[in-house]
Amino acid sequence: MQKVVILGKPNVGKSSLFNCFLKQRVAIISEIEGTTRDINIKQTQINDIDFLLCDTAGILPKSEGIFRDIKNKILSFINSEDIIIYVLDGKEAIDDFDVKIFRSLKNALLVINKIDIAKNRLQDWEYGIFGAKNIFYISTTHNRGLQGLKDYIGFLLAKNQNDELEELESSNLKTLDSTNIINIGIIGRVNVGKSSILNALLDKERSIVSEIEGTTIDPVDERIEYKNKILNFVDTAGIRRASKIEGIEKFALERTKKILKSSNIILLILDASKPFVELDEKISGLSDKFNLGIIIILNKWDIKYAEFSKIKQEIKRKFAYLSYAPIITTSAVTKRNINDIKDIILEVSENFNRRIPTAILNESIANATKIHPIPSDKGKMVKIYYATQIDSAPPQIVLIMNKPKSLHFSYKRYLVNHLRRNFNFSGSPILIFPKSKVRDENKDSKSNEINSKKYLINKTNLDSIDSKNTESSEN
Repeated sequence: MQKVVILGKPNVGKSSLFNCFLKQRVAIISEIEGTTRDINIKQTQINDIDFLLCDTAGILPKSEGIFRDIKNKILSFINSEDIIIYVLDGKEAIDDFDVKIFRSLKNALLVINKIDIAKNRLQDWEYGIFGAKNIFYISTTHNRGLQGLKDYIGFLLAKNQNDELEELESSNLKTLDSTNIINIGIIGRVNVGKSSILNALLDKERSIVSEIEGTTIDPVDERIEYKNKILNFVDTAGIRRASKIEGIEKFALERTKKILKSSNIILLILDASKPFVELDEKISGLSDKFNLGIIIILNKWDIKYAEFSKIKQEIKRKFAYLSYAPIITTSAVTKRNINDIKDIILEVSENFNRRIPTAILNESIANATKIHPIPSDKGKMVKIYYATQIDSAPPQIVLIMNKPKSLHFSYKRYLVNHLRRNFNFSGSPILIFPKSKVRDENKDSKSNEINSKKYLINKTNLDSIDSKNTESSEN
């Protein structure tokens, strides 16, 4: 699928332009230099032609550390067939670095942003040094000049449609059934190896890896096809303690929560090289908050701090509510068990979407109540009339009862564990909702309403008869 890549130095408006194309706020926008650090890729359309729009981090003339890695990654990401939108700040003087980069690109359009007032822009001839065939003056803030840019890109996409190369593995995924897509959020503390795990799963350097905390800001998503399923991974920003979250990380945290709302499964990445901390427990609670499937991944197993039996015991103690989550040891460095993660994802996804036939479900619940009867409520018997699964992803079961409020949470937990012993729900939560027999209550209500109406009608008739009798007696 054709790629359209937005390039330029920091703070020239690349992410704003990206959001304008998508007509939604996808990329985080901030005055802080280096807000965008990974390549943000979204599929969109112009004139019914699908293409991949790519927002990149700002590239700098003298890059060091993480920003050198970012620059190298971006330049290696670009192919000669890509359409490049090179963005300049129209309020700034022309920079030799921009000229050098632009001249090295093929199929590049020169876009001058922040032209809020036409008279503030430089003369066309001043940009002649770039050697650009096409120059577009725009303002993402005031939505000026954007339509002309989109129309020209649409023209180029149509021209190249028959010749475009499928550079990304996701280029052929749109023909597959959307029900085959499994959305997987990758969460964990900063520097536990989330981006490294994503790169290992994809078998390519998709997400920037650095020892600097908070490297990932924008969620990084990528799809692969595995055993006739589409695994859509989203690497989210590392989560810190609330007191340490500053600046753009606040946006990143909100974006992480938004990603989890549309996810099916969480990969909880824990650092096996050191004991777990309280923040790990709080982050794991996100799976419960959003009712998601979960897989616990012990990363950095090549430098583990203890044997598996001891670490598993610690997980059982600190993450007791995740006793149903499968645990796998991995190393993004040695690629240990990386492919096994994909197989476990497929298994958890199947369990997450599992439906139990009503007859079998009721038989299982009946057996559970025989083995361990429901405690009475102040001497009165509590009964389950029948059970039915109303939904999946996650499995949701309604128990029709005489006293739904009397079902203690410990007994619900017992029923959940009983279902887990009889059916494979590894990695998936099970939600149980006790309900009363609403239909009978409605029936009684309707009966009372009918009787009330009959009474009113009869009373009206009687009043009418009494009135007529009174009139005749007077006459």
